[in-house]
Amino acid sequence: MALLVGLLWLLEGVDQASGNSLDRYGIQPRTGEGLFEVFTAPFLHIGWAHLAANTIPFFVLGVIVLLDGWRQWLTVTLWVVVASGATVWLIAPAGSVTLGASGVVFGWLTYLMVRGLYTRAPGQVALGVVLMLFYGGLLLGVLPTDTGVSWQAHLGGAIGGVLAASRQRRRPVDPRWD
Repeated sequence: MALLVGLLWLLEGVDQASGNSLDRYGIQPRTGEGLFEVFTAPFLHIGWAHLAANTIPFFVLGVIVLLDGWRQWLTVTLWVVVASGATVWLIAPAGSVTLGASGVVFGWLTYLMVRGLYTRAPGQVALGVVLMLFYGGLLLGVLPTDTGVSWQAHLGGAIGGVLAASRQRRRPVDPRWD
């Protein structure tokens, strides 16, 4: 995760040094070019402040998802990126460009908060509660409240996180926890 965060910062440095030339790789709703950008947009940001705001939750939540292994991390991340990007592509305002890792952050957060409901693993349920206490306020970002903030990416990421969690296998319930 540290390498991935380093890549995000390196790309923003290149973007800033090149007069924001990488921003064109953000999602452009309902255009043919905007589909490929579903996979590039999470790596790009609108500036240092935008990147800084995403860095800590991206790193922390990414590490927690990664604790279940690379394969699980990759699967969850793909669900989240595709759902977030598709939502932006479908419902964001025409002519806009959406960049940033916050859709991934919202996806990982919702995945971690709800997966315990599907697996019935007490530790995962407890982690979901703890994350709700620490980061639950972020979930208000799925509502269209702030101009210039892609609530569509947040909403799509959250949907992707729930979809990824719903694919978890239910573990037998230990009678001591039931």
